[in-house]
Amino acid sequence: MKAIAVIILALTLSFPSFSQNKAEKICGTYIVIEKSEVSKVKVTRKPNGDFEGKIIWMKNPYFEDGSPKTDIKNPDPSKRNTPADKIVLLHNFKYDSKDDEWSGEIYNPVEGDMYKAYAKFESDKKLKVRGYVGLPIFGRSMYWTKIE
Repeated sequence: MKAIAVIILALTLSFPSFSQNKAEKICGTYIVIEKSEVSKVKVTRKPNGDFEGKIIWMKNPYFEDGSPKTDIKNPDPSKRNTPADKIVLLHNFKYDSKDDEWSGEIYNPVEGDMYKAYAKFESDKKLKVRGYVGLPIFGRSMYWTKIE
């Protein structure tokens, strides 16, 4: 009887960590191809528990005139000089264990706009990221390939 109680207690205590490990699956580096742009985005967990996705590399970090690309469309003037390979795309993403997906906001630096978004794995390495206005049906999906 005592052994059964110990097993039940061990299983109960392991569920939160199992959910936390599933939440951490989104962490890593992804290749993102958007039209003619190729970049790498690194998703990390912030100290407050939310997830954040930041550009860490771009195949072409320069404008046609040779000047470095920056976040020129950012609505916050203090962020317009942020190098393009340091822009935060995913903001305040939280894991929902019921739906096995993450949701938050995604920043589109081409337009300078923020959208609601969710992310869900379609396979071990293929992350579907969908930004939208209002309802997910009114949005656009991207597929990020996990490389790490």
